[in-house]
Amino acid sequence: MKGNYVIGVDGGNSKTDYFLFDLSGTLVDHIRSGTCSHEQFKDSYAEAYRVMNEQITLLLSRNGLSMEDVATGAFGLAGADIPVQKRNLNEVVERIGFTTYALDNDSFLGIKVGSEKGYGICSINGSGVCTGGISPSGQRLQVGGVGSELSGDEGGGFYLSRRVIRAIYDSFYRLAPETSMTAPAMELIGVSNKESFMDYALEQLITRKLPFTGLVTVLFEAAESGDPVASAIVDHSARQLAYSTVGCISHLDFNEEPVDIVMAGSVWVKAASPVMRDRYKQYVAELTGRECNFILLQEPPAAGAVVWALELAHGGPLSAELRKKIIDALQ
Repeated sequence: MKGNYVIGVDGGNSKTDYFLFDLSGTLVDHIRSGTCSHEQFKDSYAEAYRVMNEQITLLLSRNGLSMEDVATGAFGLAGADIPVQKRNLNEVVERIGFTTYALDNDSFLGIKVGSEKGYGICSINGSGVCTGGISPSGQRLQVGGVGSELSGDEGGGFYLSRRVIRAIYDSFYRLAPETSMTAPAMELIGVSNKESFMDYALEQLITRKLPFTGLVTVLFEAAESGDPVASAIVDHSARQLAYSTVGCISHLDFNEEPVDIVMAGSVWVKAASPVMRDRYKQYVAELTGRECNFILLQEPPAAGAVVWALELAHGGPLSAELRKKIIDALQ
């Protein structure tokens, strides 16, 4: 295999990290730039190519390198959700000059960095949700992640905050029960009367100023205190994410050993309340009927791209020491 370096790319909807490592697992260079997602550009894949090629060329050239020096690459990309998107993004990566590489949805990066085995399930619950799975044989499957309730994407900060708004509106005008979320949510939105509630909420939703994190915090605190409306919202989302996780497990060739389930994303990792995490774990246990190891991801997901690229370069799983060296370099 040509080259003594690997490139790992973690491409989200707002920012992208490009990492250059050598084959010994030493960090050489790093660039953070804006999104590379084709979904965010008017010119779609053409612009995604331009942006990624520009940044990767810069990453290499300022270190006196070219694509001839790159052994492998790994790309975890937002917007790599369905086969046609992945085919088009493969073409982008090959046009840049990669011949040996891995490319998939960014949910798979959580598995590579969170599980020492290098396989398992990653449940992302951040602004949106997605589930990715890698089996011991290397089979991969993504469940959901297309931003639609059609595929069970009924979780994440955007969805949960809208459910809070809906519950309060229902209590005002649609004969639904009152909820303790009303007063703190109205304070967050900055509205003092029910007549203006939806006007303010919609305006902030359209302008992307709705306090998503605050509303999710209100939801979890109310659920923990026994509010039945909040509890029902949390329960529904926890169950939906569990369905995606267990569905992913059941469609991959896992053996009888315990399955590592990596939990990533701000709602899973940063929420002070454990109420949704606990219910999710409970439903997964009930639905799968097998032992699972739940791992709350504390490491940067971008490390998964580097681990994956080095696995390709070395022809198999990395040692625990090498994985730790990569993760420590990105902390």
